[in-house]
Amino acid sequence: MKASIDTDVRFRLLRLLEQNPDLSQRDIARELGMSLGATNYVLRALVNKGQVKIRNFRASNNKLRYAYILTPKGLESKARLTSGFLRRKRMEYDALRAEIEALEEELSLGADLAPRAVK
Repeated sequence: MKASIDTDVRFRLLRLLEQNPDLSQRDIARELGMSLGATNYVLRALVNKGQVKIRNFRASNNKLRYAYILTPKGLESKARLTSGFLRRKRMEYDALRAEIEALEEELSLGADLAPRAVK
């Protein structure tokens, strides 16, 4: 389960960075529901793997602002992670749908077996 969570976090982070490369780490943490420290840790790991590059905003008055750019390696990793994420979510969806159908069946059987109110 831990590997799945880690994989999902990396997928969600890469996806978020692809769409919004100029988010601050604080914004990223908020979007993903993670602590700032965990966000920093995952970002640094992606940088070390060569999947994300960090660039300064040169035109910005705030030189502490960065852009997190996905590298070709990062885009390839995101595509792989997307495939796995989608596969897992489809399996979860199928299991949930089967459970809902079973519960609905139980309810309909229970309604048929319930004693009728006497008038």
